[in-house]
Amino acid sequence: MIEKMKKVSIVLLNSEREAALKKLRKLGLVHLEKLEGSSEKLSAYKEITENAIVTESVLAEVKVPKTKTPKSLADEKVVELCADVVAKADRKKQLMEEITVNSAELERFAAWGGVNPEDFAYLGEKGIALKMFEVPADKYSEIAEDLETVLVNRDKKLVRFLLVGKNERPENLLPEAFEVSLPRCSTEQLQNEIDANKKEIAEIDAFYKESAVYIPAIKAYVKALETDIEFENVNAGMGKETEGTAADLAWLSGYVPEADFETLSAACKENNWALASQDPDNPEEVPTKLKNNKIVSMIYPLTDFLGTVPGYAEYDISGWFLLFFTIFFGMIFGDGGYGLLVTVAFGLMTVLNKAKGKKIPALFPLAILLGVATMLWGMVTCTWFGMSMDMVPSWLKALSIPQFSNAYKGETWVPFWCESGTEGLTTDKFLMIWCFSLALIQLSVAHIKAMIRNCKSLKVLGDFGSMIQLWGMLYVVFMMVVDGNIFNLNVVIGGVPVGKVCVGLVAVGFLLSFVFANYEGSIGESIMSSVKNIISVLLGVVNVFSDIVSYIRLWAVGLAGAAISETVNQMAGPMLGHFILFIAAIALLVFGHGLNMILNLLSVIVHGVRLNTLEFSTHLGMSWSGFKYAPFSEKSE
Repeated sequence: MIEKMKKVSIVLLNSEREAALKKLRKLGLVHLEKLEGSSEKLSAYKEITENAIVTESVLAEVKVPKTKTPKSLADEKVVELCADVVAKADRKKQLMEEITVNSAELERFAAWGGVNPEDFAYLGEKGIALKMFEVPADKYSEIAEDLETVLVNRDKKLVRFLLVGKNERPENLLPEAFEVSLPRCSTEQLQNEIDANKKEIAEIDAFYKESAVYIPAIKAYVKALETDIEFENVNAGMGKETEGTAADLAWLSGYVPEADFETLSAACKENNWALASQDPDNPEEVPTKLKNNKIVSMIYPLTDFLGTVPGYAEYDISGWFLLFFTIFFGMIFGDGGYGLLVTVAFGLMTVLNKAKGKKIPALFPLAILLGVATMLWGMVTCTWFGMSMDMVPSWLKALSIPQFSNAYKGETWVPFWCESGTEGLTTDKFLMIWCFSLALIQLSVAHIKAMIRNCKSLKVLGDFGSMIQLWGMLYVVFMMVVDGNIFNLNVVIGGVPVGKVCVGLVAVGFLLSFVFANYEGSIGESIMSSVKNIISVLLGVVNVFSDIVSYIRLWAVGLAGAAISETVNQMAGPMLGHFILFIAAIALLVFGHGLNMILNLLSVIVHGVRLNTLEFSTHLGMSWSGFKYAPFSEKSE
């Protein structure tokens, strides 16, 4: 469930601000409203953090010899090291830019040989003006005879020459002649600068290599600094009087769970803090704290990984999420052998952690549950490591359900309401029916929860209409997707014309939804709202159909995984009969099935999660707009 919150405001003496914040942090109950502090200390902390992050990034690229063990470092030395690394990183960047520029300049004069601007300047002082030119090889002979040139060298494309005695470009010089500007210094000096820069870069790299052993110390310091930054941000950002008297006040606001309010109240009395409280007036600003039993809480590692948090005014669907995700996981993973591996692996890790006295990660119980679910589905469908049915023991076949089992592929079952001679339903069609039935169950839960919330309003009729529209649409899906001969409008069961009733449910459900879905005290306004959005309302009927059909992914993705495992077995099978190829066959089996398990896991994240966070949540009216309750507290290691 989502715990109820109280909005609280705490007022205290400004002179006792830091001491009070330390006590409040130790108490660890108040989720503070967002603060943006500003102080010299906070700026210094942020600068140190930025330096540390850059340092981690720079040193992480350095390969540390295995013989060198990580070293600890005092906090003040960490700050000095990070500042030094950042400075050297900036210097290295500058050096590399200089090398690039100088190398380009050297390349420009590579065909000219050594060039020194000072030599040109000296000759100019003596009255000998020289300019460097390049011209296409076939044009050099066309240069006017009154122009004095000195040939430097030539190749297939260009001729390089010096133009003598001209400070300005002569008008009769060929337009194809390109003047080569002098370098800023001699080419010899450029090369010396490049060599010096490379030497300095090598020294910086050596410094990085020596400093890389301190990466763990830097990471630990950054983690510790996060707490200081959070504290100083609150300290500098909370409201305060600045008149400079002993009676100056400071204050802050936040949220505390109702169950912990008395504890906070007692702390305020003990420390002489003023406390005001009220019920939150804007649910969008209230953090969400979930409280569930140990079984339901098993889903938290997944929701934490996804970052999905229900809004304070929304629903806690953790229990339903766990139930349906477990079913979806088992169906998508599909293979009982894979489930057995997952269960055994995480079971052993749990036992080892207990034996060593270590804390069991929250993921382990969830993984074991999902592994068991996969084994059960593999048992139902008789799917074990993708083995062909002639290799599966008879007792495993006996445990399967015929209508879902691979052991009964090719057989059909005729529903009791059909005439004899009717083509029956195959195992694949029964699996489709199961997927669509899951859709009905899960989406009906969503509408029932919405009806409970709106039970005191006529809006409940709109929710009821959406639900019966869902029920009727299920039969339409059976007709259009599963088998139109068996599921048709003329089906009568127990004297009830099921097909026509279901189509009627769609119509009645649509009408109720149209009239009451937007009810906020006035039926007329609700109808007008539906009329204004008539296109969306009509598309809603199509969306109900598509949402149900969307659950077929559970069967289709599971089928794809089974096909991959069978293919891997077929590839490795012929090699198992040869001693020399036996090891290669085992490697292929391990790689193939391992890859298939990874693909199945990705499919679960994409498809299994989607059905809960999109289809189910959409019918429930959830947007996952919340943010997690994170009280101002001391951070545990």
